[in-house]
Order: sequence, then C-alpha cells, then structure tokens
Amino acid sequence: MIFASSCIESAARQRNVSTTEMYNRMKRVGLIDGFILKCYDGLHTQSRQHVTEDVLGALDIWEAKNAIQR
Repeated sequence: MIFASSCIESAARQRNVSTTEMYNRMKRVGLIDGFILKCYDGLHTQSRQHVTEDVLGALDIWEAKNAIQR
C-alpha cells in the first residue's frame, strides 16, 4: 500500500489537486486495485516520473471509458 500511496501523491502533485481528490478519482474507477496494485511488479521497477505518467494516462482513459466528469 505504500507504493499505491506514493502513486496517488505523485499524481495529485502533477495535476495540482489534493491527495484526497486524486484518491477518490482513482477509487471511483477502480484504478488502485485494478492497475496500481495489479501491475505493481512492472510499475515499481520504473522511475517515479514514468509511473506517474502511466497512472495519470490510465486514469484519464478509465474515467473517459466510464464517462466520468472530472
């Protein structure tokens, strides 16, 4: 869970939103369990910047797929 927390914090910082808002957005589409934790083995070997870009890209796609307004 420390890795997931780090991803949430980095993504929030990148998008200039609170960690609570970022957590809620990720939770709403299932990104924490369905991407961050599920893909931990591959993600944790990458740089923080690369992981943040991947997580935010996935968040944008998953929100669009679920027609969720930001």
